[in-house]
Amino acid sequence: MTNAQTFWAVVPAAGVGKRMNANRPKQYLELGGQTVLEQTLARLLQAEVFRGIAVAVSEEDGYWPDLPIARHPQIIRAPGGKERADSVLSALHALAGQAAADDWVLVHDAARPCLTITDIHHLIATLRDDPIGGILAVASHDTLKNVQGESIIGTLDRSHIWRALTPQMFRYGLLKSALQTQQGNPAITDEASALELQGWQPKIVAGRPDNIKITRPEDLALAEFYRAQQTLETTA
Repeated sequence: MTNAQTFWAVVPAAGVGKRMNANRPKQYLELGGQTVLEQTLARLLQAEVFRGIAVAVSEEDGYWPDLPIARHPQIIRAPGGKERADSVLSALHALAGQAAADDWVLVHDAARPCLTITDIHHLIATLRDDPIGGILAVASHDTLKNVQGESIIGTLDRSHIWRALTPQMFRYGLLKSALQTQQGNPAITDEASALELQGWQPKIVAGRPDNIKITRPEDLALAEFYRAQQTLETTA
């Protein structure tokens, strides 16, 4: 599948998940008998395309060392940062000396445990010869309103709107340079935005809408449902 190209994964997992109102970071909540983070990393490992997976976790994280997957030979721990972009950059630094500038890096949210192996392979197959890279995304089907305060001031043209998902796939050197240049910029909410501010135009690759991010308590039940449906798909 990889034809001598090298692929790495990066998982920023230092967030605290305040909107979950839980007693622990959302990546350590239980999902299907394991933590959300374990389920997410298992999906990446099952794709069998990554030379290594750098996971950025907080230095004070007391949950990570107890996970069996933390000792997997392909897992590389990196120190987490204050913001997501800081964690991703830290993980890229952890790969220095192993990853070449032209290697591919797929950055994936720790709280997206419904990512399918099919989508990983689809993203790689679509972008592997692209000079820049791109992201998984889903076209918006909802009517979108521009709001100020509590008032609607307009309706956006949804034909041009996509919801960004992960993984987001970029060349190691290009992504590292963009994140270093834009370090501390609050406009960097994902990897693609760092590339965009450097003048690049990443590609959009249509992904599955069930690749949800666990953000609120009700998302856990939805993730359980989607994972069960995906299991049915693979066994049908």
